[in-house]
Amino acid sequence: MAILFAVVARGTTILAKHAWCGGNFLEVTEQILAKIPSENNKLTYSHGNYLFHYICQDRIVYLCITDDDFERSRAFNFLNEVKKRFQTTYGSRAQTALPYAMNSEFSSVLAAQLKHHSENKGLDRVMETQAQVDELKGIMVRNIDLVAQREKDWNC
Repeated sequence: MAILFAVVARGTTILAKHAWCGGNFLEVTEQILAKIPSENNKLTYSHGNYLFHYICQDRIVYLCITDDDFERSRAFNFLNEVKKRFQTTYGSRAQTALPYAMNSEFSSVLAAQLKHHSENKGLDRVMETQAQVDELKGIMVRNIDLVAQREKDWNC
């Protein structure tokens, strides 16, 4: 049970990647990247004995390939951590970067996070709970905004 490959891309332009082991991950990833819509989304594809998990935000795709028995929540915890680190490091530069422009720096970050999230189950509960809290906060903020909007509409 491990994360085998990770990539950060803008559309089909790969900005950084790291493979845990050999394989045709890059070729398969290029095919998948071409099919991912550019709007913000997160999804898991299944193909053979592998799962392809991705988060797309602001046209940047964070994708990893795992064994088919790897927990989906762990994969998305990994992707969220990669996304946070990538956005903090590169910000808007990723929107115009050349292919593999971030690979020399960021592949080591991918490697470290890949290892950490593949091996460390102890943090899973904490990270999963944090992800659930963050998601719940987002829902609550949207609901409060809706209530405020309705109240504003009623007062007009």
